[in-house]
Amino acid sequence: MRQQLENFLLQDRVRYAILGVIVFNAILLGLETSPSIMATWGPLIKTLDNICLAIFIIEIAAKLIAFGPRFFRDGWNIFDFVIVAIALLPATQGLAVLRAMRVLRVFRVLNAAPRLRRVVEGFITAIPGMASVFLLMAIIFYIGAVMATKLFGADFPQWFGTLGRSGYSLFQIMTLESWSMGIVRPVMEVFPFAWAFFVPFIMVTTFAVVNLLVGLIVNSMADAHDEEADAATDNYRDEVMSRLKAIETALEKATNNPSNSPKGKQ
Repeated sequence: MRQQLENFLLQDRVRYAILGVIVFNAILLGLETSPSIMATWGPLIKTLDNICLAIFIIEIAAKLIAFGPRFFRDGWNIFDFVIVAIALLPATQGLAVLRAMRVLRVFRVLNAAPRLRRVVEGFITAIPGMASVFLLMAIIFYIGAVMATKLFGADFPQWFGTLGRSGYSLFQIMTLESWSMGIVRPVMEVFPFAWAFFVPFIMVTTFAVVNLLVGLIVNSMADAHDEEADAATDNYRDEVMSRLKAIETALEKATNNPSNSPKGKQ
């Protein structure tokens, strides 16, 4: 019984059906954020949402029965279990946000789409290297925030009055969002040589460190793609070798048993 249930759950049509329900439920959760839509279709959306939740509960229960303790060896199963368990909590005001976390199950699409999975694998692989870059950026921001607060804090307290404000202003400058006309040029009206601080900061953070992060992610994605291609090549080679061995075995049997050959039958 358990083996039959496991085989049923592992079928592609079942997995894709559950994935379709997940996507449909995510759309429903998005519709619930619209007051006008809820005013017209609220009862129907709530009913469909409860049906989706019931399907998720049945899926988790079936997997627990079919896989047993092996259920918790899969990270996706643990993720689904936690999300569905949170959805079953009482719908109080404080837990309403947690219940909306069901939309996170859309991440299961990554597991079904090889290209998306490759992007995520590349991003996860790049995390150790990204941590080093983030630490470098934090040091640069701290040094820049201290300098900016000392240099411009007295005249521009709204931007550089405290260490936190300086850090936020420098982050805005790094993103190049209204950095020139919004911050730097007004500062340069009081401090004409302020460009000597801001331009090197932009060159280091925006054009060097950020591009370093992009390069790490791209390299990790390329490595993940190469590993997947190597795995596919190995599988294909193993399949070819197994077929060659089968042909070799069949030829040996035909050679060792001449009665099966046309001459032996004559």
